[in-house]
Amino acid sequence: MDTRPARARPRRPSPPPVSVDPTRDLAFDIVCGVVEHRRMLETTLDRSQGGDVDPRDRAAAHRLAATTLRTMGVAGEILGPFLRKEPPEPVRVALMLGVAQLLFLQTPPHAAVGTIVDLLRRRGLAPFAGLANAILRRVAQDGAETLADLDQARLNIPAWAWSSWGGRAREIAEALGQEAPLDLTLRPGATAPEGGVVLPTGSVRYPAGTRVTDLAGYDTGAFWVQDAAAALPARLLAAQPGERVADLCAAPGGKTAQLATAGATVTAVEREPSRLARLRENMTRLSLDVQTIEADALEWRPDAPLDAVLLDAPCSATGTARRHPDVLWVKRPRDVNALAETQTRMIEAARDMLRPGGRLIYAVCSLQDEEGPAQARKAATLGFAPDPFTQAELSFLPEALTWEGNVRTSPALWREQGGMDGFFITRLRRL
Repeated sequence: MDTRPARARPRRPSPPPVSVDPTRDLAFDIVCGVVEHRRMLETTLDRSQGGDVDPRDRAAAHRLAATTLRTMGVAGEILGPFLRKEPPEPVRVALMLGVAQLLFLQTPPHAAVGTIVDLLRRRGLAPFAGLANAILRRVAQDGAETLADLDQARLNIPAWAWSSWGGRAREIAEALGQEAPLDLTLRPGATAPEGGVVLPTGSVRYPAGTRVTDLAGYDTGAFWVQDAAAALPARLLAAQPGERVADLCAAPGGKTAQLATAGATVTAVEREPSRLARLRENMTRLSLDVQTIEADALEWRPDAPLDAVLLDAPCSATGTARRHPDVLWVKRPRDVNALAETQTRMIEAARDMLRPGGRLIYAVCSLQDEEGPAQARKAATLGFAPDPFTQAELSFLPEALTWEGNVRTSPALWREQGGMDGFFITRLRRL
């Protein structure tokens, strides 16, 4: 009988502890939401508001996710040679987050690789941690050289969007590769916070990443956030004191505020309760007396005909891709067609709100012809007459005036100063 003591079985080494990382976790959720579920970036970000994510972590997650989405085509091209077969979509998302950190956010390689390996372990994807470690180390070593040989502008734009923009595609795509600055519209008489540059349109611009709540005057309602292009529709409506004006699809309220500070009697109409709540919060912060109504603009009608209507219609929002790079990956051509049908119906609804001779400003933050010029032409069959803008009215932005007398901005306009959102704006008179 063998009386020797039994050998103790060697213990397997414990896996290394995984650190908590709310920034990468939230960025991962955002990008997965976009590529797997066609869910908008802001939707996931809004869902995190009630959690334990610190505002600074949330801001960092937004920046990482937006950079990843903005460079997703290039990331796919760089990762391709290292992947013998396609990994599960969440693993691919994690790898793209790593590429974004390494090549576009200048994160130190050890941190960029380590955070992604830890992310995979936290998310139950530990079997892929070794793969990610090996691939991202190769990207850290060779990625910058590979990057220099790629047509980044073309790769980062979905094929459907690139083809729809025609000859404008390359200049738009190149402009979309940069982060958008922060633009403010000042309340009349207010002083701009330090550090801004006053643009020819009157907006005040601050560097990308500026936190608006940190600027002097925010709490007292001295200004509101509004891209320079987004401030044009209300400015071009030129509301006069005492005029009765409706702002349709009004949230978050920047255009409503412009109309109200011009002295118009404004009714802001918004269908979505959560967006209406945000609009009301903004009007309270700005101390503006505005009637707000929860209603569908297709169904709402005023008690008496209006002098003017501002319709910033629901659209594909492709013009906002500097700030919201997710829109290009979430939207599809069929979405544009469906939105165009709704826009036509909304123009008809606006006609029924106006007195004869009343004016409609129709605007969309879209680069798609179906939502812009096509709608302006169609309006001529819906009881409206075109009322073209003049060179004098656009003296501050003459390059945005089209030969038809409409306004069309682009991310490529003022690119050296940070660009602007892509908008189409037309003015119509009710017959």
